[in-house]
Amino acid sequence: MGAQQVRERFAELYGAEPEGVWAAPGRVNLIGEHTDYNDGFVMPFALPHQATAAVSRRNDGVLRLHSADVEGGIVELRLDALAPQSDQNWTAYPAGVVWALREAGHEVTGADIHLSSTVPTGAGLSSSASLEVVIALALGDLYDLGLQRWQLARLCQRAENVYVGAPTGIMDQTASACCESGHALFLDTRDLSQQQIPFDLAAEGLRLLVVDTQVKHAHSGGEYGKRRAGCEKGAALLGVDALRDVAYADLDAALARLGDEEEVVRLVRHVVTEDQRVERVVALLRAGETRAIGPVLTEGHASLRDDFRISCPELDLVVDTALANGALGARMTGGGFGGSAIVLAEASDVDTLTKAVEEAFAVAGFTAPRVFEAVPSAGARRVD
Repeated sequence: MGAQQVRERFAELYGAEPEGVWAAPGRVNLIGEHTDYNDGFVMPFALPHQATAAVSRRNDGVLRLHSADVEGGIVELRLDALAPQSDQNWTAYPAGVVWALREAGHEVTGADIHLSSTVPTGAGLSSSASLEVVIALALGDLYDLGLQRWQLARLCQRAENVYVGAPTGIMDQTASACCESGHALFLDTRDLSQQQIPFDLAAEGLRLLVVDTQVKHAHSGGEYGKRRAGCEKGAALLGVDALRDVAYADLDAALARLGDEEEVVRLVRHVVTEDQRVERVVALLRAGETRAIGPVLTEGHASLRDDFRISCPELDLVVDTALANGALGARMTGGGFGGSAIVLAEASDVDTLTKAVEEAFAVAGFTAPRVFEAVPSAGARRVD
């Protein structure tokens, strides 16, 4: 739904025009997976797919929520009753943001909200972060909170970590809040410093495809948390604050110190090599060697599959089929255990690759994938 449709639906639901309409995008992570909660480097860019919210303030301590994408009527919540992990529904994401704002001392007294999203859910494209960021931006504007974009991202991460109970890093929220059209965001998750790296694939005759395997994943599931705990154990055993502090040149020595901690060895190896892959991709893009990032993306998939062990047959099939049919590189993207893969390809090969992947899924008896082009797009903004 466009901004005008969301505005009109709000008026139908609540009997008055909203004070404004805002949008926040989902994201694709080009490289840098499971490095954000290890204080490392990531490189996402925003998608044209976005969550859109029409919002008005209330002064009676009531939060009313409605989604065009979920069956049911308006959900009404009391702000003074909001409590972490008390809500297992979609409403936990917007309610969690309101809770986080109030916990941080911001005087938010209520809101009426109508939401609509085109970000595929469960596809590893940050549908939850887009919901969080659009609410945070809208309320920040309406209540004149004076929050910078990185502060919005931090509050949204706290909402997801504490209120929802999903142990995610800071990348998704920062990407949704801060990305720029035509660029990938090189983000240092330790100090939140950002560099916008030009990433205009069309100008070079290239395309980046997203292949949504239709295998749903959930960050609040136990396997994601186990990987994070394993990384934290590795950092503790190595005597560093985070795995970001293990230099790539010192990796072999660090792994040797971990001894027979086989699972921790794998997790540490992935994170340290993945940080190095992000730096390699940044250097290649700055040098104008965009095609050369393909093999680095593929290396990343092998590491996520073999060391982090978060791939699945559908994701592996996308990568293997794409590479066999001329792709420059491919890898899973997002938290893993399903979701999406990305494929870097010559523009002239897109149709062939898409058909090959669809046919491979049919032969394997998998649900048909959804394939679309990822175009680096604008971050969160007011749209009315």
